[in-house]
Amino acid sequence: MKFELIERPLKEIGADVELIFVVNKDLEHKFIKDKCEFEFYGFKGEGVLFLQSQKRLYVGIANTEVDTIRQGAAKAYNALKDYEVSSLKVASYITKCAKFSTQALVEGFILASYKFDKYKKEKKQSKLESVLISSESFDENTLEIEKAKIGITNGQIMANATNFAKDIVNEIPEVYTPLKFEQDALELAKSDKNIKCKVYDEKFLQKESMNAFLAVNRASVHPPRLIHLSYTPKDAKKRIVFVGKGLTYDSGGLSLKPADYMLTMKADKSGGAAVMAIIKAASELGLKLEIHSIIGATENMIGGNAYKPDDVLISRAGVSIEVRNTDAEGRLVLADCLSFAQDLKPDILIDLATLTGACVVGLGEYTTGVMGNSSELKESFRHKSKLSGELNSELEFNDYLKELIKSQIADVSNAASSRYGGAITAGLFLDKFIKDEYKDSWLHLDIAGPAYVEKPWGYNQAGASGAGVRACLYFLNSIGKDK
Repeated sequence: MKFELIERPLKEIGADVELIFVVNKDLEHKFIKDKCEFEFYGFKGEGVLFLQSQKRLYVGIANTEVDTIRQGAAKAYNALKDYEVSSLKVASYITKCAKFSTQALVEGFILASYKFDKYKKEKKQSKLESVLISSESFDENTLEIEKAKIGITNGQIMANATNFAKDIVNEIPEVYTPLKFEQDALELAKSDKNIKCKVYDEKFLQKESMNAFLAVNRASVHPPRLIHLSYTPKDAKKRIVFVGKGLTYDSGGLSLKPADYMLTMKADKSGGAAVMAIIKAASELGLKLEIHSIIGATENMIGGNAYKPDDVLISRAGVSIEVRNTDAEGRLVLADCLSFAQDLKPDILIDLATLTGACVVGLGEYTTGVMGNSSELKESFRHKSKLSGELNSELEFNDYLKELIKSQIADVSNAASSRYGGAITAGLFLDKFIKDEYKDSWLHLDIAGPAYVEKPWGYNQAGASGAGVRACLYFLNSIGKDK
């Protein structure tokens, strides 16, 4: 799908269909031409009305806030995707910033157009090829027009990166093994000269005493991989290190999941997919930030050599871990990967993981849990990522819950002694592996809720949503080179 800003009034632009947003049920908007038809069709400024003979599509939106425009664009795409419509024109509906308004419009169309139909016999393709955006609302303001063009470019990069992550997450576990993670990372580095990739095998993990990571992999026939992607532009303002949980499948190990709970566990690689997509987009955006993405890729399977409840593992950081539940495996992989990541001396360290079902219980399917030690960093992330439209909520650490992960025979237990507060106790477990000098520079994002939802929502299809990708990119874009 192509997007273009046309520096002409909307009426002078030719297209198969005209998209008109009806804002806050305002039926007197200057672009509305068919008010006489609204009563017949019962259209009161809400929902969608496609007048095919007039070739105009009306979409009701509550306001012109950034995420509302994004959702409106998605509704427009879904209304037209089955028609023989190849081009669409729309006015610019700006909020406070032309860049973010056009960016949201583009993101809405691209995110809504995603589909994962690789395994379907019959595949349907939308005919919509181009979206033409009129600059009429900018009143020949050259600065706003240039900002809008930047918004179009940014929107394409960020939305395409999100869909890139969706492809990884939606791929089936038979195909997407740790070696496939390795292959995709190497191909990304090959296709983008600004990204470098190093991949470390099980021998390296043994040499580095990454015994927690290795324990999780022990019963899998697929070898583990530690993947390190780096983007290092000149004159970088900060060094940001991302760590992603890359469990290509999670059976629960010997603490075996019930059959129903194993469904969707291909999505346990969502954190790893997200950090690969983030560095891809950061390079394409040309951010003046040094970015590193660390992925711990493995499976958690069962077998005679599987790690066991009651085992004690010595992590790379030298912290001993009592295993009380082998289904609390993601935090074991992250413990060693976070230790490795801190060797890079990050200014900001962020991990993304589908870590706990407890986070989904507490916040629902659509919201990411944000944890860490620095209130300032947590608030900064939430504020700067807000325009992405991704929902997040802060979960507070506290010393009372910290008591629940104490172990009588090791430094820490991988599972709490209480079922309550599970998302926070998992975050507190990870905190044990963060050095004092990085405590206030670290964020933990539990994306277990929004990473994979088995029904469509907003501009997301059923399945993977690319959770965390756009939130982190909006955050990075606000602290790096503003493009």
